[in-house]
Amino acid sequence: MNRFARASAVADAVLFEGYALYPYRASSTKNQLRWQFGVVAPRPYSERSGSDPWWIETHCLFAPAGDGARLEGKLRFLRLRRRRILDLAGTDVPSLEVGGELLLPWDESEVVELALDFERSETPFSFSADATSEPVRDASGRELARLVRRREPLSGRILIASEPVSAERALTRVTVRVENLSPEGDLALGRDAALTRAALGAHFMIAAIEGELLSLIDPPPFAEAAAKEASRRCRTGGSWPVLAGEPGAGDLVLSAPIILPDHPEVAPESPGDLFDATEIDEILSLRTLMLTDEEKRQARATDQRVRQVIDRVDCLPEESWSKLHGAIRGLRRLDPPPVVAVGGITLVAGSQVRLKPGARRTDAQDLFLAGRIATVREIKRDVDGRDCLAVTIDDDPAAELHLWHGRFHYFYLDEIEPIA
Repeated sequence: MNRFARASAVADAVLFEGYALYPYRASSTKNQLRWQFGVVAPRPYSERSGSDPWWIETHCLFAPAGDGARLEGKLRFLRLRRRRILDLAGTDVPSLEVGGELLLPWDESEVVELALDFERSETPFSFSADATSEPVRDASGRELARLVRRREPLSGRILIASEPVSAERALTRVTVRVENLSPEGDLALGRDAALTRAALGAHFMIAAIEGELLSLIDPPPFAEAAAKEASRRCRTGGSWPVLAGEPGAGDLVLSAPIILPDHPEVAPESPGDLFDATEIDEILSLRTLMLTDEEKRQARATDQRVRQVIDRVDCLPEESWSKLHGAIRGLRRLDPPPVVAVGGITLVAGSQVRLKPGARRTDAQDLFLAGRIATVREIKRDVDGRDCLAVTIDDDPAAELHLWHGRFHYFYLDEIEPIA
């Protein structure tokens, strides 16, 4: 069983946030300033520049429930792979067109997942540098250039610690920290070089077995003090844990570099990632659909993932567009009663009442209606389940016009006096 399945879609949205932004062209300024969330940079660069941190950590509260209680987890991030186009002399080429296809340099990436071993206080990890090269040929088979992809070395360690934090019940604060101990690379290239040795979009997923992970947003009373302290530490650590399992469950936590609510989920209407979870899918999809053919060609040349975005939007069926237009969730049906009783008098449509608006009302205009006689037109129920009356004012010259348009004044039952 995949214990992390429930959080995977949201985790991927966090991981690829800002991977490529509209208009998805590599030449766009915003796509030359990528990797803004969850960057864990090499320590030398971080300490010298004072910008991206070289470590992040999260703090979770775990309440074990048996001898077999334990935690499992993953550290996930993107590792950058720089794609270059070199001519036969080994010189960088800014772009190349072959057989109608456009080739561009770009920073690709791949997903890295490392298991969290909660039995060990320290787990080192290391990835060596590597490179691949493939020829670019024309229709006749003549080699025109080479497509070179290179990954730089990346190393670090994962630190895990736990300590009891409650005298009332078995409750442990678990700290998970990742540090980037990679060499900085070429100092002259600054952040551009540091990113090739950074963990990008880094986040944690932690699952509880025979125990419960507690919300830091809405903790139970016995854990409020511990949750407040853990939240304070998370502000320093740069990774915020939220419950990510089914609503009401405490079996899974996602700790991300952006703040999320408990039990986050990707909207089921969304047909696929657009790499911008802060945007409205419908608007972003429509704007992408309206790109010119040349703009789409440039976007498709950016990256295979970007190509999939452009192709998906181009082929989105009509029913998917309809779903993107909006959805209503958690709406309760609040049918009003056909009659209500106030002071032992039954009121129905057509009953007359005297208005007594209270001072707590936010609409000051209603205070001018105090003492006026009104006719009940409908009985309504507001979103909080309170009954109210829709009325027209009897001596209002425009009462019939308001009635025809369905424009009423609204008063709660404690703001009227029935007229027998």
